[in-house]
Amino acid sequence: MRESVMVELKQITKTFGTVLANENVDLVVQKGEIHALLGENGAGKSTLVNMLSGIYSPDSGSIFIRGKQMNFSSPKASIACGIGMVHQHFKLVDRLTAKENIIAGSGGSLFVSGKEIDNKIMKLCEKYDLTVELSKRVQDMSVGEKQMLEIIKVLYRGADILILDEPTAVLTPQEVERLFNIVGRMKKEGCAVIIITHKLGEVMTLCDKVTVLRRGKNVKTLEIRNTNPKVLTELMVGGSVDLEIQRIQTENKHPIYEIKNITVMNSEGVKALDDVSFTMYTSEILGVAAVAGSGQKELCEALFGLLKLKEGELVFKGENISGKTPREIYKKGISMSSVPEDRLGMGLVGSMDIVDNLLLKEYYTQKGLFVNRKSLKAKAKELVERLQVSTPGIHHPVRQLSGGNIQKVLLGREIYLDPDVLITSYPVRGLDIGATYQIYDLLNEQKQKGVAVLFVGEDLDVLLNLSDRIMVLCDGRIMGIVDAKDVTKEEIGMMMAGQTLEMVKNQGGIYGESKSS
Repeated sequence: MRESVMVELKQITKTFGTVLANENVDLVVQKGEIHALLGENGAGKSTLVNMLSGIYSPDSGSIFIRGKQMNFSSPKASIACGIGMVHQHFKLVDRLTAKENIIAGSGGSLFVSGKEIDNKIMKLCEKYDLTVELSKRVQDMSVGEKQMLEIIKVLYRGADILILDEPTAVLTPQEVERLFNIVGRMKKEGCAVIIITHKLGEVMTLCDKVTVLRRGKNVKTLEIRNTNPKVLTELMVGGSVDLEIQRIQTENKHPIYEIKNITVMNSEGVKALDDVSFTMYTSEILGVAAVAGSGQKELCEALFGLLKLKEGELVFKGENISGKTPREIYKKGISMSSVPEDRLGMGLVGSMDIVDNLLLKEYYTQKGLFVNRKSLKAKAKELVERLQVSTPGIHHPVRQLSGGNIQKVLLGREIYLDPDVLITSYPVRGLDIGATYQIYDLLNEQKQKGVAVLFVGEDLDVLLNLSDRIMVLCDGRIMGIVDAKDVTKEEIGMMMAGQTLEMVKNQGGIYGESKSS
């Protein structure tokens, strides 16, 4: 049994200043095993794999690879030992071809011919059921193609221990299935695979074992056949959590925000949105499904007034607000809130505390020369208490909070404005299970209050359960708008890949009518 152990971590401890990231963590991963790492934000998952991949060094404890104790001084040393990590944010050079990215930094001989390199790559692709177009530039690839290229890159360098960080975060269902098949082939070939994910369904479907971390400690390692999502959730959070997402039924829906034939250019002068039309309704959550780079970011910014339209109109309650800035929209008495994808870049000022971040939305409405913080302090305390924000105090810099708590502050600030329209872009990305379900509840609360909610999400199961309708984007165009209760993940995936609603219907798919405007 010991000879089949590929990775063994013994009593690993790592601190950053006064923060204890990992404490006496043990982990064993066998040959031909897919092993999941689960835990809330700040549980120590990333720190642990970063020590395995040579980015950090442990303060104490030992790392054994194939029975031999190792001390990795750099990622290069880890790669040389057969460990490859595929990061959530790909480490590829956009202007280079697939082949150039694969061989860059591989340390091969200068005298190896291009034909030999091609043959080696093709043998790897055949062995693991991978596909790649060697001459294609990364900038022209889909997200699924980029991920496949990352996997080929680490395999080309000799890796048989793979670490996948949130590997399905931005993939279509078809791409997820393809990835699972590839990982299954790696398992058969004797690779050891470690996966970090928040998606319990994927853990149950794909993995052999799971290790749960909580507050830097190894709580338990279980075989998948002996556990279930409820048990894993309780281990992660240290208590019971309701995992059901409810689609709240509401009445008195009426049109509030009409988007008419809008076209928007991105920063490079390329069409990000092309002739997009739809209507948002009060007391409704309109989900948006799309692979990364399909125009969802530009859509949210255009609706909020941050991006100018090249063509088309934005009509709020019958009034054309095209070309208006967010402040001009606010001065018209229109309350619109936004939770952007970039929490600290566009949503909050990291060096400011909670009170001052609340002030950012209200300072220009106050009269007089001096800013009144008294009411804002009370509001900040209420926000912290209601949303269970874990913080030393309301005057603590928000950048020093965990991702989940930063998101709670941002969402809390926006909903306290009592908006008519709430635009949210990936509001639960990277959040732990407890914070995630709390945010789903907050969105449902807004819906019940009559707010029109736009919810850009990446988990199709969540979109199907939380949304009333789902709008599918591909390359800046709407493929269709469907009733969430009458569509499947597979059908949504086909539309995300570029098939129109009519094309999917013709294949015998959707039975519900589109409610697009």
